[in-house]
Formats: sequence, C-alpha cells, structure tokens
Amino acid sequence: MLALIAAVIVVSALLSGMIEKSGFPQVAVFLGLGALIGPAGLNLLDADLHSPILRVVATLSLVLVLFTDAVSINLKEVRQHRLLSALVLGPGTLFSALLIAGLSWWWLGLNPASAAILGAALASTDPVLLRGLLRRREVAAGVRQVLRLEGGLNDAVLLPIVLVGMTILGQGRALTGKEWAQLGLNILILSPAAGAVVGLAAVGMLELVRRRIGVRRDYESIYSLGVAFAAFAAAESVHGSGFLAAFAAGLVISAVDVELCDCFLEYGETTAEMALMFTFVLFGTSLIWTGLGIAGVGTLFFAAAVFGARLLAFIPALLPARLSWKHRWLIAWFGPRGLSSLLLVLLPVFAGLPGSEGLLTICCLVVLCSVVLHGLSPMVLIRSEPDSPDVRESSPPFPILAAPHPAPASGPIVLDDPDYISIEEIQRLQQQRSVPVVIVDSRSERTYEESTEAIPGAIRLHPDRAVQEAEQHKIAKGDVLAVLCA
Repeated sequence: MLALIAAVIVVSALLSGMIEKSGFPQVAVFLGLGALIGPAGLNLLDADLHSPILRVVATLSLVLVLFTDAVSINLKEVRQHRLLSALVLGPGTLFSALLIAGLSWWWLGLNPASAAILGAALASTDPVLLRGLLRRREVAAGVRQVLRLEGGLNDAVLLPIVLVGMTILGQGRALTGKEWAQLGLNILILSPAAGAVVGLAAVGMLELVRRRIGVRRDYESIYSLGVAFAAFAAAESVHGSGFLAAFAAGLVISAVDVELCDCFLEYGETTAEMALMFTFVLFGTSLIWTGLGIAGVGTLFFAAAVFGARLLAFIPALLPARLSWKHRWLIAWFGPRGLSSLLLVLLPVFAGLPGSEGLLTICCLVVLCSVVLHGLSPMVLIRSEPDSPDVRESSPPFPILAAPHPAPASGPIVLDDPDYISIEEIQRLQQQRSVPVVIVDSRSERTYEESTEAIPGAIRLHPDRAVQEAEQHKIAKGDVLAVLCA
C-alpha cells in the first residue's frame, strides 16, 4: 500500500507540469492511474463500495472539500458582488438541481427523494476540476470570479438537499411535521452551530497561544486541519451533520482569522488536494468505470440533458449581472461534475439506503462524460485575449524595471538570518550599486486584496505566476529579491 501511495504521488508530481502546459485534465490522469493499479490493469488494488479504505478516504475528502471551500472564500469579494453571489447560488444552482431532479424523476423513473439526491449531486460544481481552469490567465476575470464563487459556496447549498432526501428515503414515507422540524433543527441550526463554536474556540485558543508563546506558521496549517476534523466530530456527536459543521467552521475562520486562512492555503490545501487525488485514484480502480456499463442511448441522453440543464438555469439567472453574452455562455458551460458529485451521492450509499448504488452508477457515467467534455473544452473555448479589459484587470499594471541591470557583485551575500532579510540589510545592499535589490510583494491574493498597506516601489508578483511575471517585469536572474510573502 505504501508503495502504491508513493508511486501515485511521484508520478502525479512529475507529470503535473506537462499536464498543466498541455491543458489535459489532470483528473483523467488520476483515473488512469487508478485503472492501471486496478483489476483491469496490474490488479494491485480494488476499491469497491464495501472497501473500508474508500469509506474513510471519501469521508475525509468531503470534509476537506467543504472546509477548504469555506476557508478559501473571500468574504470581501462576496460582499462586493452580493448580486452575483445571490444569482449563482440562488436561481443558478437551485434551479439546476431542480431541473436535473425533474429529469431524473421523468426520464429515469426515480422516486422523488432519490431524484432530489441525484439532482443536488449533479448540480455540484467540482472545485478540483475548476482549479486548473481558474489558473489559466486566458480566462476572463468576470468568468473566473463567478466560477470561483460557485465552486466555493454551492456545495453548502446542495448538501442540505441531499440530507433531506436521505432522511425521506430512509423513512420510506413522507415526513411528519415533527420530523420536518427536527430535520430543520439539525441542518439549519445544530450542525452550523457546532461548527461555528469549534471554529471560534479554535481561533481564540490559537490567538492566545500566539500572543504568549508563539506558533510556527507551518503548524498553523496542521492546526486548521485539526479544526476541520474536530468540527465534523462535534456535530456528529450531537446527531448533526459533520459535513455542514466543517463548512461552518471554515467560514468562521475565513471571517475572523485571515492569517490562519493563508497558512491553510499554503500547506493545508495541499494536504486536502492530496486526499482528493487519492479519492480519484480509488474511484479509478474500478468503481467509476461501472458508469460505462450502463452507457446507452437513454443514459447518454440523460447525461447530455444534465449539461443542458445547467445552461437553461444559468443563462437566465445571470441576465441581471453585468457580463457579456460570451462570458455568460462560458460560465453556464463550465460547471464540471467531478469528485464533489461523487462524494455527495456516496452519502446515501454509505448509509445503506435503497436504490443508492444505482444513483452512484448514473453519477459515475455523468462524471466520466464531464471529465472528457469539460476537461478538454478549455483548449477549444478559452483563447488568449491580450486586449480584453478583463485580462488587464486580472493582472494590474505595475512599474516595469529598467534593463539591463548592472552585474551583481562577486561572492556570496551574507545575511544575519539566511531565511529573512531585514530592512536595514535591504538598505545596505541598495547602497552597494553593484548589487541590484528588487523588493517584491508576493503575498497571497487574499491577503494582498484585503490589506491597506503596501511597500513603496515594490513590484507585485502573484505567487502562482511568479516566474512568468518576473520575466514580464524584466527582473534579471542575478538580482537579489527581497520578498514579502506573509
């Protein structure tokens, strides 16, 4: 097992640069790795529905997906674009779920509860598949903004629908008024409250220790992961939803402790992505390919109709927003179904509810179609637009350094601390005309946007595009970079 884990990590890391440059969907590589080690390949692992590994990894992944989504939310951006957020999460997401649920009931003959679960799961936009798209500089700022908001928030809107459908499906009958009240209490009050309490307590304890003792920055990332799991456990212990609690805890951290958010995004998000990667690999061993077993005219028509339902929901929903028609169509198309859809539909499967395995098989077929269509379509639909206002806004113009620079001084530069450079040391090096010193602001996008402070004369390099933007600003390779990255 350790050898398989090592192989997956090493191969994924080595291929990551080539995959990103090619535009090929990275998720397809994970599924391919799963198929290679699965029964159809080397037969080293088979993670079926009864595999305890799948249950544990899938549960952890959904917790981390929801927590990461919440922590990554830029509440300032949400407030600035309240109308857009409301349109995406209200009529856009909910109407998509309603259309898919109605299609599932009419075309597939599912009962209303099962149709609601499938509709909610297939209306979920997968943040893993979106991540590669949102990193492309060719994507207009308006499109990126909408998809980032949707990827971070829509699971919290759709998860309650899945939980309600599971309750009705488990009862096998309509719920009484008392049962509806209890369900509403658990979903709307108990679960979010448990997550909020854990989040507030965690931030309070961390702040206390920060002031009195100090906490290493890398351990704050690990701390945030512990908060996510603690929120899940707290809600489950009082018969609430641990998944909603994890989202609520992340939302609290996003609102009150930006520093912890940035620490999590530096390391904790990598841990979350690793869990998601392994979940895709486990699905790829055999489970996701069961979707191909039901492929036919009827089921493929259903998959196409699922993608069409998003277009029917989002085009009208985005009409009040100040977006071009081209960008509305791109947003309506790029709603990839992926791991979040699979994880949501796995909840009734793990609960042993009747007919849930059939829902998973249908979901697997739609996800496979989505990986192909949404994974490859950016290479066709997204073109570089150097003169587009959206692209210029996404990369604000900073002063270009004059070139060429004088040659750096010979010999190593000696600093008091090899990991940090003080202001006095910057000034000393700047006085040595033979040693060009470039002050770089490479704070995370979230911290940079919310900060009111800036270093005079500093050049902004986005941490995800540092090399490309350094070349754009004509920074010489021999220059000394004094980087603000907190």
